[in-house]
Amino acid sequence: MAMVGRSLLLFPPLNTTSSMPLRSIVSLSFRDRILSFLCLRHPARFVSAASIRGPACYASFRSSVLNASLASLSSSRSATSQPLAPCLRRILCSSTDTPSREAELIVAVQIEESFTPNEHVQAVVDQLEIDGPLALKFALDSLEEVEPVKTIELSVVVCDDKFIQELNREWRGENAPTDVLSFPQEQPSGLSPILLLGDVIISVETAARQAEERGHTLLDEMRILLVHGLLHVLGYDHEEGPDASKEMEDQESHILMNLGWKGKGLIRTSFEESIEAAGGMGVFLTAKDSVVHGTGSKVILQRRPPFRALFCDLDGTLLNSRSQITRKTAAALKEAIARGVKIMIATGKSRTAAIAALEEVGLVGQNGVVSTSSPGVFLQGLLVYGNGGCMLHKEVLAADICADAFKFSLEQNRPMVGFSEDCVVTLFDDPRIEELHVVYKEPKAELMPSLEYIINNIQLQKLLFIDSTEGIRNILRPHWSEATQGRARVVQAIDYMLEILPVGASKGKGIQLLLDDLKIHPDDVMAIGDGENDIEMLELVGWGVAMANGSPQTLSIADAQVASNDEDGVIEALERFILT
Repeated sequence: MAMVGRSLLLFPPLNTTSSMPLRSIVSLSFRDRILSFLCLRHPARFVSAASIRGPACYASFRSSVLNASLASLSSSRSATSQPLAPCLRRILCSSTDTPSREAELIVAVQIEESFTPNEHVQAVVDQLEIDGPLALKFALDSLEEVEPVKTIELSVVVCDDKFIQELNREWRGENAPTDVLSFPQEQPSGLSPILLLGDVIISVETAARQAEERGHTLLDEMRILLVHGLLHVLGYDHEEGPDASKEMEDQESHILMNLGWKGKGLIRTSFEESIEAAGGMGVFLTAKDSVVHGTGSKVILQRRPPFRALFCDLDGTLLNSRSQITRKTAAALKEAIARGVKIMIATGKSRTAAIAALEEVGLVGQNGVVSTSSPGVFLQGLLVYGNGGCMLHKEVLAADICADAFKFSLEQNRPMVGFSEDCVVTLFDDPRIEELHVVYKEPKAELMPSLEYIINNIQLQKLLFIDSTEGIRNILRPHWSEATQGRARVVQAIDYMLEILPVGASKGKGIQLLLDDLKIHPDDVMAIGDGENDIEMLELVGWGVAMANGSPQTLSIADAQVASNDEDGVIEALERFILT
């Protein structure tokens, strides 16, 4: 779920030339709200919003409409202008920056076009049109900085489970319905007298189920979800840690209490339900902070799911000693995905190799754990892909390190390859290099004509030596640890392979970059690994699990240990910490 900063003065600029398809409710509701707003106030100048339903039409139309209208709006709009339409209710409040001027608060409550409400739901929607501006006023009162504008507007969309599940899958990677989603609007300061806060999407079907479970009316639940979504739009985020959660919980309670609405807020209600579900025996606030009561046993009270995301290493973790993943492990991963856990790969392999390794067990694609359009961390964190498979981070190894290593490998006759995204290059024709392709599923190494050609034409992310375990331990690792001191990093994932990476590179660094982009706090993440290259990853996340076959250093820093990769240890980790 996208979030913004607390201050309403710090919006990033609008990108009116974005090539991203306008398929989401963010774009659709923004289009409908802006164009309805302009058409109703300037009917002779603008076409109806309904006449440009197609995203492509809107994309080419949006910028010209906004630019042509802002000057007119600045001079003609006032706090006493007539309502936009019967469905847009408003109240007036004083601006903290200019007390002599009043800002109009508009909450546009819309029903998603494919959803047909019954009379009861329609009555609830009608009441939300009245309630929305009141909640918005109390929420804005809590902010230290509010931009002085004439109008502040929020869009609320009421939909069914099918619609919100599609949004949840597209924007959060979770293929399940949820109760409420928030999409803050990106708008630069000072561009318009209208401040567009964003969109709150509420599933009335989920809200109805929760209302029945919690013993209150559908209207009560819809009000609770409205307040929760509104606070997210304003920059509050309970998933950023205990302090942020407490702050948002207090604001929820403040708004509900001052408006005389029933309910304790979504955060507090969910927390109390988790206590009740566990028999009131204990509390587990984050993955590493537990409070133990009663019998002395630890009771984990977890959100559903207990971890929002799981990062899995491949070699030595998901893959057994034959470089295969068992169908039992694949089934357990699919079960975790079905429960809403976002599973991502964090590996030293290339993305091509990860896809090849997992394809035969059905873990590639939209409902799998890896694809060319899914997030993941590859080549030890040197390549990081976000949602949609877009590249978030790429790091290359210094050319002088590459030159020194290739010269050394030629002189010492020790096979070595270089990785450049999804390509592998070498100066050797050696069976051990062929093993990288046949056994480890890496792209087949391309034999380059010369060292000069590699240095002048190819950017390499990492280098990999292949030798005997003794050769790595006694010769290659000591030599390159000293030769690269301060210029590169030496790590091992497999006993008979040695990798040279840029200084500071690690899976942990790559995962942090990806989590920042996905707006997921590390405490809400579990990771499973085995090698020394997994240490930073396991230390970063809320719960780090090491395989029994892991290196001594990895086992020493892990929060938990499970069976080896040849004993389906990943299944044990999932069953102990996620599926139960």
